[in-house]
Amino acid sequence: MSSIFADRMKTLGTETAFEVLAKAKALEKQGKSIVHLEIGEPDFDTPRNIKDAAIKALNAGYTHYTPSAGMPELRQAVADYISRTRKLDVKPEEVVITPGAKPIMFFSILALVNPGEEVLYPNPGFPIYESMINFVGAKAVPIPLKEENEFSLDPEYVKKHVTKKTRMIILNSPENPTGGVVTREQLKVIADCIKDRDDVFVLSDEIYSRLIYEGKDESITQFSGMKDKTILLDGFSKTYAMTGWRLGYGVMRKDLAQKVAQLMTNSNSCTAAFTQLAGVEALTGSQKEPERMVEEFKKRREVIVKGLNEIKDITCKKPHGAFYVFPNITGTGMDSRKLSDYLLYNAGVAVLSGTSFGTFGEGYLRISFANSIENIKKALERIEKSLKKQ
Repeated sequence: MSSIFADRMKTLGTETAFEVLAKAKALEKQGKSIVHLEIGEPDFDTPRNIKDAAIKALNAGYTHYTPSAGMPELRQAVADYISRTRKLDVKPEEVVITPGAKPIMFFSILALVNPGEEVLYPNPGFPIYESMINFVGAKAVPIPLKEENEFSLDPEYVKKHVTKKTRMIILNSPENPTGGVVTREQLKVIADCIKDRDDVFVLSDEIYSRLIYEGKDESITQFSGMKDKTILLDGFSKTYAMTGWRLGYGVMRKDLAQKVAQLMTNSNSCTAAFTQLAGVEALTGSQKEPERMVEEFKKRREVIVKGLNEIKDITCKKPHGAFYVFPNITGTGMDSRKLSDYLLYNAGVAVLSGTSFGTFGEGYLRISFANSIENIKKALERIEKSLKKQ
């Protein structure tokens, strides 16, 4: 019997974090204790001033359609924020507001990449990159992120793999799942490589740009000519603990922004009005809570890296950004998938296999430290105890 589904559905991947979360929740329903270190979600509540702005907007009647590209107030706030933080001259017409940042990935690839063309992307990396590349019929070309380079990309490797068919390069810094960052020098090599190629764009995923622990975040948009060649992706989920609000944005040249807005019209119509006004408050209001979160994540990073390195057969580099560690588990003798399942069912600790983020993630786990120090310590004790038994 032939499949009822379109062939393209065979190419569509998934995000394993939600699958593991579902398994963990099922175990909890059975009465088992699970420490959740699988999901990339801050455990903090959304700051009070942002919630109050949403409530005020709801009470004022902001419950109707908005322009597909976003409300003028938020597009202006984003333009001002990106202009200030990236030292760019960004206009509101270059901003598109979306329900979460993920649509910017999907829409950018849909708008720019034809079947058979090539997209370079980080591996291990956020799984939706590869999924969307495959979905549009393009060729996914992995950029290996290696532990010996602290999971930062090799710009010379990127240069070598840029071909006549290359249409897009995806960058993510700080990076999910490794916490690696891309340096200014590395970005300059890539910028120089494609500056004369009008047909090559960069999708710069900067969703973790405020979660950096050493130095400062660097964006490829800082180099001459790169603003018009870059789709800058950012949002509110990670910085402001707003994952459930579904609010993100892309910054890009005006003609591309119009095409992305057209895709919004054809898919989501618009982003919820009251969440957009909450986004204005997030960007323009007090930044004390986001700054406090970063300091707390930094403390948790120290605890989890030290603890993992004290467990036999596990080694762990210190991440420079985001809220993930990517420990090497090859010493355990188990592959990544087997060990992640073993820890869930035998230790009561939910983590993700490195291969959930691509083939180059084999030999690693992704562990989120977006949980309390108390729970992180509990997870470390359980991991150590369970590995001694196997």
